[in-house]
Amino acid sequence: MRAPYQVLIFPYYKGDKGIEYAIFHRTDADYWQGIAGGGEDGETVIESAIRESWEEAGVPKNSLYMKLDTVTSMPTEGFADNLHWDKNVYVINENCYGVGVLDKQLKLSHEHTEYKWVNYTEAISHLKWDGNKTALYELNKRLIR
Repeated sequence: MRAPYQVLIFPYYKGDKGIEYAIFHRTDADYWQGIAGGGEDGETVIESAIRESWEEAGVPKNSLYMKLDTVTSMPTEGFADNLHWDKNVYVINENCYGVGVLDKQLKLSHEHTEYKWVNYTEAISHLKWDGNKTALYELNKRLIR
């Protein structure tokens, strides 16, 4: 069963080109986003982030995660699986993270058709959701300070 929250994760890589961010193109819709998914009952929020990153992109489970202050509220009616939540749950929170990777080779799940590594400006220009843009803004600011 799904827990009443969502996670959003942006993998980042520090290399010769500076900081690059992985963004992902959805299989079921024509837009780009970070890794996103729901929590499962019994998981902590960070456990959900680690699992989703592993399942959707093959991010090693021992990678270094950075909890962001960004939290977005989302209506549950936009989720196909909202029937698994209590009928009185109308809004869930999306908890955001950055995750540093040592290898830019990711392994896509069926949820995405492609991914690409881009700088901050290009990533922001491709992202659809304001919550994704805010989380990436915060992550970028924390990494360049």
